[in-house]
Amino acid sequence: MSHQHCHHHETTHSGLKGAALRQALGAAESRCAETQERLTPPRRRVLELLLASEGPLKAYDLIAAFGEAGEPAKPPTVYRALEFLERLGFAHRIESLNAYVPCRIEGGHAAAFLICECCGAAEEFEPDFAPQLAAAARAGYSVRSVTLEARGLCGACREH
Repeated sequence: MSHQHCHHHETTHSGLKGAALRQALGAAESRCAETQERLTPPRRRVLELLLASEGPLKAYDLIAAFGEAGEPAKPPTVYRALEFLERLGFAHRIESLNAYVPCRIEGGHAAAFLICECCGAAEEFEPDFAPQLAAAARAGYSVRSVTLEARGLCGACREH
């Protein structure tokens, strides 16, 4: 679908702000402490940017927005932080967009996204892959990650 025919609308997938953002960062720090990992200042900053974002962010968006005073980060700093956040389940990479979103579901899980081809919204949901993953494990296969991406139009874009 062409973006030129899309109507802009208020997204219902707004980023976290204020107390909600502080609570999410605190929860991430607690989970890191439980697993004896460190949420270093660069990792925390990248997670903060993802949590506060209105939608998926590309790595270069994170690099540009990294500095509190407007100075960009060095690319390896952001890429290492993203790798850490993905490994711990704090963020997901949406392959088709080559962009990142914060994980909105607690704990390890298979990630699934509804991606609007019009406004770019990406909504995470938890698919029911449990029986298939259990069957794979019984067959001796060790699944490292599963990501499902469903593309279409969100309700607001469909209405227009």
